[in-house]
Amino acid sequence: MRIEDDTGLSALLRGEESRLCTGFGFTEGPIWAPNDRALVFSDIPGNCMHRWRPGDATAAVYRTPSGWSNGLTLDAQQRLLACEHGGRRVSRAPYASPQQATSLATAFEGTPLNSPNDLVVHSTGAIFFTDPTYGADTGRTPRFGAEGQQPSLAFRGVYRIDPDGSLHVVVRDGFAQPNGLAFSPDESVLYIGDSQDRVIWRYPVHDDLTLGTRTLFVDQRGVPRRGVPDGMKVDVDGRLWTTGAGGVSVHTAAGEYLGVFEMSEHAANLAFGGDDFSTLYLTAQTSVYRVETNVRGIAPGSR
Repeated sequence: MRIEDDTGLSALLRGEESRLCTGFGFTEGPIWAPNDRALVFSDIPGNCMHRWRPGDATAAVYRTPSGWSNGLTLDAQQRLLACEHGGRRVSRAPYASPQQATSLATAFEGTPLNSPNDLVVHSTGAIFFTDPTYGADTGRTPRFGAEGQQPSLAFRGVYRIDPDGSLHVVVRDGFAQPNGLAFSPDESVLYIGDSQDRVIWRYPVHDDLTLGTRTLFVDQRGVPRRGVPDGMKVDVDGRLWTTGAGGVSVHTAAGEYLGVFEMSEHAANLAFGGDDFSTLYLTAQTSVYRVETNVRGIAPGSR
């Protein structure tokens, strides 16, 4: 592990990274399932979700096909929610029966979604998700979505699925490729990253779950290091942990930059987990890693 720009980051970490399993196409969307003491993650080009448990040297197949899933999370009932690039939907399934996935959102005003990417659950049960175009068939091999898939919507937005199933666009304009997102611990703020523009925006969340005027929170434009804002999580003290330029960077709720660390593989996404949610799990291209920290993350579905 290489730490740079250290203004407090090293005090949050304990030891080096360890590789847990490898041999995948491109890993993404990790989520820790506390009831199963397991990490579930996506292999996008493999069109498969995998599950890894502590002590195992390999990960087992959890769901295949996965709809070329990317971001995953759990709701308050510990059901698995997935953003499916190739399925062009947000799905939900009982954790013990992942093949029984049903659709929560597939289209906006009759037009198919682009390729849902990442999602978070509000304490009300509302689900927020981003919808860039990374699942489009651009000729890349292997594909990150279905053969021939092309976007139909004229914009790349951020949406909310209410508990009654209704779908609302909460941010229609202002994003080139919206990607990761995370609530502050008290849910008064929603952070949303734009991977193409290399920035993270900070939105106030109103009582009716609409979003207020955004302010720039992280700006990685012009940073020469490898990577763009992608997956992100918030710890219980409000620090934002995000993959991006130079590896994983950490920022306080006030916007203070604490530094960045890079591993032997560049991470695309991350999630807190383990028995006390102080372990940081990272999906990094072909492999999945673990780093111990001195902070605690927020268990999905616990608010």
